[in-house]
Amino acid sequence: MTVTARAIVTRLRSRALRTTGWRDAAAHQAFLIPIIIVFVVLFLVPLAQSFYWSFTDFNGYSSDVNFVGLANYVKLFTDSSLLAGLTFTLLFAVGITVGVTMIAIPLAVALNKRFFGRNLARSVFFFPAVPSMLVLGLVWAYILSPLDTGALNTVLDKFGGGGPVAWLAATGLARMSVIVVGIWGLAGWHAVLYLAYLQSIPHEYYEAATIDGASGPQQFWKITLPLLTPAIVISQFLLLTHGLKIFDLPFALTGGGPGFATFTITQSIIVTGVSQGHYGLASALAVVFTLTVAVLAISQVTLMRVLERRVT
Repeated sequence: MTVTARAIVTRLRSRALRTTGWRDAAAHQAFLIPIIIVFVVLFLVPLAQSFYWSFTDFNGYSSDVNFVGLANYVKLFTDSSLLAGLTFTLLFAVGITVGVTMIAIPLAVALNKRFFGRNLARSVFFFPAVPSMLVLGLVWAYILSPLDTGALNTVLDKFGGGGPVAWLAATGLARMSVIVVGIWGLAGWHAVLYLAYLQSIPHEYYEAATIDGASGPQQFWKITLPLLTPAIVISQFLLLTHGLKIFDLPFALTGGGPGFATFTITQSIIVTGVSQGHYGLASALAVVFTLTVAVLAISQVTLMRVLERRVT
């Protein structure tokens, strides 16, 4: 084959590879089209509509709509019920994030060890994650009932308790009860998440540390915890987003009470928009809530990635 013929063949092969690569890339991108359409229709379009309605006095039914400027946004930070919903939502999100993490990691370490009935113990701890939060709330509403018929009050009374405790009727106890039930319902699921990462840590690390004389706590702080950083990032992100959008558990346990003590942002949006007919105000709350969640989620992921790079 002459030099000219070889050059022509090489050029044709190169062109064929470029064409094939372009077609492969286009085929891969085509799979994203349905997802992009769903994202635009179900998220971007409603968000844009809510942003528009947040500047109006739209009540959700009438076609008589007036532009009110920033009046709805100003009212968000002066209405006591909306501020109460914001306060408890942040308290719940931080509470379950810290509480679940402090329980799930030691629990996963314990469940990772060999002992009789280990699989049964894993199933027992994972079970609270199976029912929905609404079901858990209804069950715990019976257990924590402030009446004499409440299961917990009955047990306390038999052991000499000082009368029925208002678990869901006092402000502080109601908030604590909702957060504790939330931690109880989520700790097992996140322990399983940590358990999956624990099983991927090479056992040779612990054998070498044992030979060097490292104690159990030292192995946990120097080996286990640093290598669990990716799992911690995922767990923290899921817990924070779950806590910020919580609705079913406080609604089933307390209905938002007593007063507005356990009122959440999502409940505020539903009550303000649907029950009270202030659709514009509810839209403003939804816009602020969405932007707040986005900022917190991006900040958390960025911070955790920085920590993950430093550890690894």
